[in-house]
Amino acid sequence: MAVLPIQLDRARRTPLATQIYSAIRDGIENGRLAAGARLPSWQDLAAQLGVSRGTVRVAYERLVAEQFVIGLGPAGTRVAERQSRSSVPDWSPESPLLPDLFYEFGNAPLAFQMGVPAQDAFPFKLWSRILTRETRRVAAAPVTYPDPRGDPELRKEVAAYLGLARGLQCNPSQVLITGGFSGALGLAIRGLQLGRMGAWIEDPGFPLTRTALGLAGMAVTAIPVDAEGLDVAAGVQTAAGAKLAVVTPGQQAPLGMTMSQPRRFALIEWARRNDAWIIEDDYLSELQLKGRAAPALASLDHGGRVLHIGSFSKTISPALRLGFMVVPPELSRRFAELAASLAPAPAAGMQRAVAEFLRGGHYLRHLRRMKRLYAARREALLRCLGEMAPDSIKVQATAGLAVVILLPKSASDVDIASRALECGLAPRPTSAWYMQPPRQQGLLLCVTNLNERRLPADCRRLLELAR
Repeated sequence: MAVLPIQLDRARRTPLATQIYSAIRDGIENGRLAAGARLPSWQDLAAQLGVSRGTVRVAYERLVAEQFVIGLGPAGTRVAERQSRSSVPDWSPESPLLPDLFYEFGNAPLAFQMGVPAQDAFPFKLWSRILTRETRRVAAAPVTYPDPRGDPELRKEVAAYLGLARGLQCNPSQVLITGGFSGALGLAIRGLQLGRMGAWIEDPGFPLTRTALGLAGMAVTAIPVDAEGLDVAAGVQTAAGAKLAVVTPGQQAPLGMTMSQPRRFALIEWARRNDAWIIEDDYLSELQLKGRAAPALASLDHGGRVLHIGSFSKTISPALRLGFMVVPPELSRRFAELAASLAPAPAAGMQRAVAEFLRGGHYLRHLRRMKRLYAARREALLRCLGEMAPDSIKVQATAGLAVVILLPKSASDVDIASRALECGLAPRPTSAWYMQPPRQQGLLLCVTNLNERRLPADCRRLLELAR
């Protein structure tokens, strides 16, 4: 029978039954009480400790309930089989997740950081009032499961916005609210049921898309882009049998060109002819800094081959984790069931706040302000780089929210970006966006969170590293 050296402290506020339970549990977890060892009976242990049998019984019943011991009736109480603590691997700090895209989660954005809208120009007071009001309404509403496709009001507002700003006529029944772009992409991969078929992605292209398709088991083929966007002819020549193409036709990520009209028609025709699908990543929506944004690719699709994905990450905040997807009418039922079963829409309070932000016209006004602000910051950055950049560094303006610095082939953009981070700057290496060599060495400098007073010093430091 196991010997239990239990020391009770009657001066503590911890109940005696809890102290007995903790002592036996620690003995089991530390290996002092081996599996199969028989514990004293309630009566024997109570006499040994000078407590009532009821106190010991409470401790034993908790140990049984938590499966540390097994009650065998007349055969007594024995220690249960458990994994030894020595066989459990020690905890180690987590390695950085997707370091080519995110420098550190949860921190304030740094100068030149990609994917984060301006922090100093967002209407926080207005947004806070709307969010507080809508959260209270949700809390006071009847307790029930929300629509997994997304709040009906938000789906209605998204459909109206897309018709106005992106030329995409759709019904709210075709709209699903998702957990950002990645949530929509996951739904699309599952819903299209492509298995291990081939997929085209742009080269260069968004690394997260490449990773997601690879994790889904798809055979990913990098298709080059040129001044007109994705080279459809090159895709047909390289991987004609692919069943999916993921593109950023509005503003190619990261180079910024808009896909030409002939290329758009060629891509849709390829999908129709090959029974393939197109995922349109409209990551910046109408946030075009020069001229008017081209209509969405899905607005040209009359055969139901394009799934349109957008989000509020670049326009409001990535912290919302809110995106949306528009599917062809014949797929709406399948995707609705998929969302209900595997990926329902995010929190209702946040959805309703965004719906009100759209309905009140605040979103469109906010976008107009951001266009002016970002255009001014981009011009300031280009001016600063133009005055300081050496001849070996080429500055390339883009139509997106970033400026591209092209570096000599002998340079390492990954090394430069890493050293810049130590200086409080967060440019992104362009080479990480390429699949095929030669990978262009360069840096992506986002213009959204620039401080014009610090801009000369930031540019000077960055160019010193680039040299």
